[in-house]
Amino acid sequence: MSSNDTTSPTLSDSPFQSEPNSRDEARQYVLPLVVHIEKTDPPARTDALRTAARAVLVMLSDERSADEGEWAQAMRDWQDARIRKVVRRARGAEWRKAAALPGITVTGEGAEVRVFPPVPLDGWPKELAKLQVSGTDLDDPEPPAAPDLSGPVLWLNPELGMSAGKEMAQVGHGAQLAWWELSKTERKAWREAGFPLSVATPDAARWAELTVSGLPVVRDAGFTEIAPGSCTVVADHPALHR
Repeated sequence: MSSNDTTSPTLSDSPFQSEPNSRDEARQYVLPLVVHIEKTDPPARTDALRTAARAVLVMLSDERSADEGEWAQAMRDWQDARIRKVVRRARGAEWRKAAALPGITVTGEGAEVRVFPPVPLDGWPKELAKLQVSGTDLDDPEPPAAPDLSGPVLWLNPELGMSAGKEMAQVGHGAQLAWWELSKTERKAWREAGFPLSVATPDAARWAELTVSGLPVVRDAGFTEIAPGSCTVVADHPALHR
C-alpha cells in the first residue's frame, strides 16, 4: 500500500487488529519515534501525544515517502505488514546522535519528536537501538484544555492505563487511520494547515458512543502493556462525518 492511497485496508486484512492475517506473512517493519525528554524540562504529556501523532502524519505526507522517494519502499514494506510504531526516549548526546540520522523532527508547544523512516523489526540503527523504551512517563502540569471539536480529535480509551510512550504510539495509529480515510483534497488541506489536532480522554459513556460511531478505531495487537484486541483510540476528523 502506498502512502498516497486514499482507501483504508479491508477489515479482514487490517494492520490494526489482533487476529492473524496475511500481513503476518510479510517481513515486519517498525516506525521509530524518539521523544526528547530532558530530566530538568520534560514535555507535558498531552503536548507529547499531539506531537507524536503529527510526526506520523508528517512522515506519511512527506514527498520522500511517496512514489519514487528515498523512503517510499520502506514505507510500502512497513504498510504492507503489521503497522508497528515504537517510541523511545533520548536526552543530551543521545538526542543529538538520533537527530543526525535521516528523519524529521516535529515540535509542539514544548515537545520534540523525531520520526524516522521504517526499519526492519530486527534491524534498528545502533543509535536508536540503544535508546530506552521505558522512562517515557510524562505528566500534564495543568489539566489539558478541552479538545477543539471543530477539528480532528484523537480520543483515548478512558479505561486503559498506558504509559505515555504507549499512548504516543496509539495516537500515531489513530492519526494514520484518519489519514487513510481522507481524500487527497482533504489530506492536502490538513497538511497545509499544519496537521492541527487534539488528543483527549472522554468519559466512559462518550467512549462507548465513539466506538460504535463508524469512525476509525485502533485495536491493539497486544505486544506490550495491554491485552490483544483492546480498543485504544478512536480517530475523529470532521471530514469523516459524511
